[in-house]
Amino acid sequence: MATTAVNENKVLKIILAFLLPPLAVFMHSGLGTQFWLNLVLTIVGFWIIGIIHALIVVM
Repeated sequence: MATTAVNENKVLKIILAFLLPPLAVFMHSGLGTQFWLNLVLTIVGFWIIGIIHALIVVM
């Protein structure tokens, strides 16, 4: 039962990593360095880099 919930949570984070990368990183790491780095990468215009970074953090 617990592994199903973990898998569903991971799937949600992966989907969010494509749509809203900083939100996925926030859900995984909180308001730490990883979140701020991803937010800066996404805002500066490196949307693809923000997605890749979010996927690395979430996975």
